[in-house]
Amino acid sequence: MAEEEKIGNGKECFGNLEKVFPVGKRGMREVPSGCTECIKRVDCMKAALASDQGIRFTEEMIERKESAGMIGWLERWSRKKELSRLKCRDRKGE
Repeated sequence: MAEEEKIGNGKECFGNLEKVFPVGKRGMREVPSGCTECIKRVDCMKAALASDQGIRFTEEMIERKESAGMIGWLERWSRKKELSRLKCRDRKGE
């Protein structure tokens, strides 16, 4: 892989949840092999999870954990409140 391809920020995939953390063959999200070589992979994944699509993904994970009995009502409420704050902050910033 060329050095300019490893830089990341200028790539169209940077922060795109469907490209950097797509749903795999078994229905689970997986990091593509090309992303593991990118030097901006951590910043890219953080940007993807902070996007509207990433926040929706996080909300879905919270719902799954509650239905599986992994978290209680109060923890679920707290996490969803934090996600709501992130959404409002992002809207005010735009």
